Amino acid sequence: MTRSPKTQQSPAAHTPLRFRRDGSFRILQMADIQDGPNVKPDTIRMIEAAIKAADPDLIVFTGDQIRGYDPAYIDTFLRRRGENPGAKVRLVTEVEAKLQGVKRRIAARRNPDLPPSEDVVTLDDLLDDTRQKVRDTFSAFLSPAIKAGVPFAATYGNHDFQCGILADEQDDIYREYPGCMNPKPGASELAIEPGTFALPVESSDGSGRVAMSVTLINSGDYAGKPEENDAQYPRYVANSRGLDLADSDGYGTPSDEAVAWLGDVQRELAERNGDGKPVPTIAFQHIPPQEFYDCLKEVPAWTPNAVEGARNYAGHCYVLNHEVCRPGSRLGEAIGCADENVGEVDAMRRAGGYFALFCGHDHKNSFVGHVDGIDLGYAPTCGFECYGPKSRYRGVRLFEFREDDPQLYVTRMLTWGELVGRYSGNELRVFFEDHCVTGAVSLRNELRRPQVFAGVAIGTTAAFAAIVRAALRAGKSRGISSARRR
Repeated sequence: MTRSPKTQQSPAAHTPLRFRRDGSFRILQMADIQDGPNVKPDTIRMIEAAIKAADPDLIVFTGDQIRGYDPAYIDTFLRRRGENPGAKVRLVTEVEAKLQGVKRRIAARRNPDLPPSEDVVTLDDLLDDTRQKVRDTFSAFLSPAIKAGVPFAATYGNHDFQCGILADEQDDIYREYPGCMNPKPGASELAIEPGTFALPVESSDGSGRVAMSVTLINSGDYAGKPEENDAQYPRYVANSRGLDLADSDGYGTPSDEAVAWLGDVQRELAERNGDGKPVPTIAFQHIPPQEFYDCLKEVPAWTPNAVEGARNYAGHCYVLNHEVCRPGSRLGEAIGCADENVGEVDAMRRAGGYFALFCGHDHKNSFVGHVDGIDLGYAPTCGFECYGPKSRYRGVRLFEFREDDPQLYVTRMLTWGELVGRYSGNELRVFFEDHCVTGAVSLRNELRRPQVFAGVAIGTTAAFAAIVRAALRAGKSRGISSARRR
């Protein structure tokens, strides 16, 4: 069935979203692009194909658009907020920089009484360069949306800020692009901080009634304070998830203000409608809360395809609970939630109206579960620069809403395999990213994958057989030599 055309909208952030005349509204969730200034061509192809297939009314980027630890940002890299840019670059980034021929520049104080020298730069110079690189990254992955005239909104993950440009400034840069819906924090009761805001979707009749709300939440980045983590730096380095920068204190959480705002914004929207009723709302953020583990069930460690939990859930193995999860759900890795539960999901339930919360962050997960009246779901990575599942499973999540009852939405994955082809432009890299082992936990998870276990078993058996044959041949040779000497 052909959909009715979109309501003509200006790209300005204050222009309201609206259901189409046929009562439909579509959203694409794009998670974990996680790239540097030269965004991978396959990532752009994925985004272009998804937009063409879905004809969306809004695109939501749910964090880690920026690969903050990319060698392109090595001069201003931040391991944690509050550190000096470029002061603590992780070893993996330095190795990657050398392989790519990226030469690091160290900021030095310039003497204003002397002429500038090309090999002496200030921190301001380095940050200006990084700002341009951030713009280059945004320009690359936003270009398909801009060309198609699709509005977009973005929140932030745990890697975006690590380039050295923090969320508030990235927010300003996003607003330089046509179609950006990110409101200025504090401009209204619907926006309180960078990455935390609500976008009302008005009814199709032009009355201005808010028929649905799309809410984005900044879920934070890392727990703890920089000075505390400096004292624990050896633990940080030894952490089995160190390559993910999930340090000794774990991931962050939404701010207290954001959690309180979840109820405030529902009251504001109800007041706008004049009926006092919560507005049906779907929420998006980067890091999942602990309640996502409620979509799983614990199983014995030897269960095929089980994944081992992380941090608070370490030592326990899980598979999807198909009694609560929708068909087509996939669990590919542990849920990387914060160690602390700040009551975000409970706040949503108390506020009313919230019917779904979708996240990114865990690149291999794409399940949707229903727990205690709210859907909890994922979009996997749609990028080809970061770790993730096989090429054919990487993709974008599509949501289709009806104005008469947004809670009865339909969602499905638009995958690379469906839209583009089975293989990407660099399958060797994707294979490594899918099977990369960073510690004992990831090794055990790999061995629970039947194909991997079978491959290891066959390889081990073949190697053992070869050793036995070599030993027998050597023994036979020695026996023949002894007989000749006699």
